[in-house]
Amino acid sequence: MMSAIMNEVLDDFLVGVVLLVSLGYALAKLGPRSLRQRIFAAMSRVLASAPAFFGLERAAQRLGDASGKTLGACGGCDNCGTQSSSVPQQQQPEINVPVARIGRRI
Repeated sequence: MMSAIMNEVLDDFLVGVVLLVSLGYALAKLGPRSLRQRIFAAMSRVLASAPAFFGLERAAQRLGDASGKTLGACGGCDNCGTQSSSVPQQQQPEINVPVARIGRRI
């Protein structure tokens, strides 16, 4: 009897985790680029703050790189890139096309 209850709880938990992962994947792939970058940056910070025995440092680094954060000129620290005389490049805005301007294919 107790085993059946635990199996049901475990099944519900696993289904919930799969649904959350699926929702996160859909947001990351289909959402706006700015939202995607914020999600990746937040996930990177969460993984970086996890205890070291989980071994999530590499995953945190990869998510940080994917979030589009800029490193310094040498790629090491974040300090030297701000002191250079080069003009920082601005992010390109997303392209928005009104639905009414999209023609139908026949």
